[in-house]
Amino acid sequence: MTNETIATAVAAALAENPKAMTMQLAQRLRIPEAEIVRHLPNGQSRELDLSRFDDVMKSFEALGKVHVICTNGAVTLEANGEFGNFSAWGEFFNVQTPTLDMHIRPKNISAVFAVEKPSHMDGVNTLSIQFFDLNGASAFKVFLTMGGNTSNPKRIEQFNSIRAEFATK
Repeated sequence: MTNETIATAVAAALAENPKAMTMQLAQRLRIPEAEIVRHLPNGQSRELDLSRFDDVMKSFEALGKVHVICTNGAVTLEANGEFGNFSAWGEFFNVQTPTLDMHIRPKNISAVFAVEKPSHMDGVNTLSIQFFDLNGASAFKVFLTMGGNTSNPKRIEQFNSIRAEFATK
């Protein structure tokens, strides 16, 4: 599929259901989820500079408590926690706080996006930074807001700051 074809298919699917989960759209359209996110309409996603992976990750420390979702073909794991205590060991970039313990292989991450889109639960906008693996499947997603009242000016400012600082040129 061409970029134009993907963009048209994603826009049509979201016109039909604006709250659709990108993971489910990927399955339905048989397109990697990273491509769904890359082609979200109306500026809902902005690709970030993957070469600045460490800096993007370290920017999360200032966010305080966030909602992290890691998913694969069999399981989705959700955690609320704070980023920090970063280290590197071998191929791993580590996050080890009392609330999050993550061991990430940056070489297996192919894309990262700042995403603003309606929640699949209540349709209220969510703000997230989403990481995808080499196959275009979700590696993990960091939600600054998630459904409910997302009009927190500080969170919006933090999201906009990350999106602006790390956006690809």
